[in-house]
Amino acid sequence: MLTIKRAYEEPSPKDGFRVLVDRLWPRGVSKQRAALDLWLKDIAPSTELRKTFHHDPTKWAEFKKRYTRELSEHAEPVKMLQQKGKRGTVTLVYGARDKEHNHAIVLKEYLER
Repeated sequence: MLTIKRAYEEPSPKDGFRVLVDRLWPRGVSKQRAALDLWLKDIAPSTELRKTFHHDPTKWAEFKKRYTRELSEHAEPVKMLQQKGKRGTVTLVYGARDKEHNHAIVLKEYLER
């Protein structure tokens, strides 16, 4: 099972395997507080795509399309997350403020296909 959660929310035992899916470490969050099992920088959107999107909801559709294309180039981490998700709970941890327009949503949808 896959879930998503902001890095600023309290970790929970229900989170299972916690994976930070951001290229940058969330500002103001200590490693201890993050309680991560893994940091997968390479599965995050490219720096160029992240800067182009800049969390602008008007660019959401184009961002989803481009990020999905990028994900198709990361077969190994995608497969690993899918396999872990079949065996237990995997929480994709992200730092963005916007809970409706962020890459973790796109990644979760991609992994569930």
